[in-house]
Amino acid sequence: MIAVNLYYTGENGGARKFAEEMEQGGTAALIRAEKGNIRYEYFFPMGDTETVLLIDIWENQAVLDAHHASPMMSEIARLREKYDLRMKAERFVSDDNGIPEYDMKFIRK
Repeated sequence: MIAVNLYYTGENGGARKFAEEMEQGGTAALIRAEKGNIRYEYFFPMGDTETVLLIDIWENQAVLDAHHASPMMSEIARLREKYDLRMKAERFVSDDNGIPEYDMKFIRK
């Protein structure tokens, strides 16, 4: 599994407007429906009103590559330009072992 955290930062609420347009325009739903997508969800950091965090999780590199080659990428790029967004990315690859037992004591269920 591959998780990518994308931080979109703009000015005058641009990042939030971008996320809203992705949701309301249906692009986010199309991405969620793509083969291999596990999660595609926007979050708003409490201490930074000009940034939006996208958590984007895929089954493997092949499906992520297919997503990057999809027509939706041009729409995403268009909206990034429209709202003049800067980006920071963090990438995480699962070790497929899940959460270690010794860490589970910190997880409240």
